[in-house]
Amino acid sequence: MQEKQRSDLVKRAKRRETDAFTELMQLHMKDMYRVAVSILMNDEDAADAIQDAILACWEKIGSLKEPRYFSTWMTRILINKCYDIRKRNQRFTDLEGWEEPAAEDHYNLEWKEALCVLNEQQRVVVELFYGEGYRTEEIARILKIPKSTVQTRLWRARQKLAGYYADGYRSCQGI
Repeated sequence: MQEKQRSDLVKRAKRRETDAFTELMQLHMKDMYRVAVSILMNDEDAADAIQDAILACWEKIGSLKEPRYFSTWMTRILINKCYDIRKRNQRFTDLEGWEEPAAEDHYNLEWKEALCVLNEQQRVVVELFYGEGYRTEEIARILKIPKSTVQTRLWRARQKLAGYYADGYRSCQGI
């Protein structure tokens, strides 16, 4: 979809046109899923975060000043919702369990296992950079951190991933 069409959808959604908002969310659903899973490492929690983020976006879309930044704005809301869910879950358990992947999720299994070697900050930056295609400046703006911090996290993540693959794909539990 062209940028002008996307911008028109955002403008229509700001006027509370539900069809335009629904189409926007459908366009971003895969990207939202990848970001949420990179933070939460759990499909059910990721789905909850996405649902919460969609509701928050609908409620707050009037506050979006620049339609071209919709994706950045929406991703920031999603990241905040993921952090909220993680905080809530930490009250119940300190253990991080591994879930059995759904049948349709097998293609993501290797990527998820590789992401396990990264800490959360690195996972988010890697997913935004490689999965979503954001530039380092955009990631810095989304995460509200300096560009140099984004670059450092990317560099360290690449080092860890290189070691992971060099060691023959050792499982996260063994690392």
